[in-house]
Amino acid sequence: MTEAFNRLGHVVLGCGRSEKEIAQLQKLFSAPNDFAVVDVADDTQVADWAKRVLASHEPPDLLLNNAALMNRPAPLWKIPAQEFSGVIDVNIKGVANVIRHFVPAMVRRGSGVIVNFSSGWGRSTDAEVAPYCAAKWAVEGLTQSLAQELPPGMAAVALNPGIINTEMLRTCWPSGASNHPSPEEWAKTAVPFLLKINSSDNGRQLTAPV
Repeated sequence: MTEAFNRLGHVVLGCGRSEKEIAQLQKLFSAPNDFAVVDVADDTQVADWAKRVLASHEPPDLLLNNAALMNRPAPLWKIPAQEFSGVIDVNIKGVANVIRHFVPAMVRRGSGVIVNFSSGWGRSTDAEVAPYCAAKWAVEGLTQSLAQELPPGMAAVALNPGIINTEMLRTCWPSGASNHPSPEEWAKTAVPFLLKINSSDNGRQLTAPV
């Protein structure tokens, strides 16, 4: 997505937990783009990152909450408590942490769109992915409530990105993941779609085009 947004003339401010991946993004996309090593599940880290970013940049026009973890497929009772907590901490608390520290600046400005990445499993369910389903259903509810709290001129939407051939998908569907678009292929259509979301979409459950 960073490459696609940049190609269309947009500045990207992002974060991730991998120092290696963030270093690669910093190398490929120079200032005014900005990337930092941040664990969104850690509220203090998010607060420090937001403070730094908002001191040097305008509030985001488009806030994307796309960090997520998938549990290793197994019946719910066989999933260790620590693994369950990890999914909840990133997929739900991470979304709330980013909203907590970026949305107030967007509200003061009176504009902006928040896109919380959900899933097909945020609107349906399947066996052996109960923690992931629970987290994505929570994202749907959190987004609906947030949409009711925003002032006119803003929007919060839940986005089902569709099925993408990512490393995370390959962990639970190794035989079928390759039948779906790569992240690079997905971004070619998804980024223009994301840029068209506006205040009239507030509260909607959206699905990215394939």
